[in-house]
Amino acid sequence: MSMVHVAPEAHLVLDPLTSLLAAEREDIIAYSMDPIMAQLDELDKIADDLINSLSPSKELMNSFPGREQTSYHAGFYGNTFYGVIVGLGVAGLMLLVMGALGVM
Repeated sequence: MSMVHVAPEAHLVLDPLTSLLAAEREDIIAYSMDPIMAQLDELDKIADDLINSLSPSKELMNSFPGREQTSYHAGFYGNTFYGVIVGLGVAGLMLLVMGALGVM
């Protein structure tokens, strides 16, 4: 929060964010919130990146360009592979059971 000294001889200051004109007083200490706001902006970016990590089509902060669909493709191929493995296992088990029961 920066104050603008409008009339230093009259001890008048102006808050540019709220457009408040007030008398400057010696007993009030005003701290600048600019460094804290910069850190909050950085934390906001990190929080948005954490939310974006839940979607396979969103780009992450520290990823290389052109890798937006990497999680989507990896999930598709991984699930397809495990689906084929489980399907072949179930089909093989059914063949063993049908052979043991003499249905074939």
